[in-house]
Amino acid sequence: MPNNWLNKINWSEDGLIPVIVQEESSSKVLMFAWMNREALALTVAQGEAVYWSRSRKKLWHKGEESGHKQKIKAIYLDCDEDVLLLSVAQIGGIACHTGRESCFFNKLEADEWVEATLVIKDPSLIYNK
Repeated sequence: MPNNWLNKINWSEDGLIPVIVQEESSSKVLMFAWMNREALALTVAQGEAVYWSRSRKKLWHKGEESGHKQKIKAIYLDCDEDVLLLSVAQIGGIACHTGRESCFFNKLEADEWVEATLVIKDPSLIYNK
């Protein structure tokens, strides 16, 4: 199957595209990540989110360790063709490695960052390291 649709994307110089991940049912922003061509092609083929880990320099199938996979509902490309938005069903309700629903839990209040949401599940109970 040809992947000509991948050529429409304005990939960064290092071959990546930023990805915003949003829960389909609530429209809540869950996380931000990166994809390369292979990650996006695998995401489309498998129907589950696969990202490129810049720190580990490898593909990362979301939920491969935690079980908190992201089932793809829709994929959108922005008007400049350089940012993706994934609409997902977040399995287990936890997207963040800290055990929270969303990675965006630090809120700026009176010149200080405060944790604005609670941990749903202790990460030590999620990851077997």
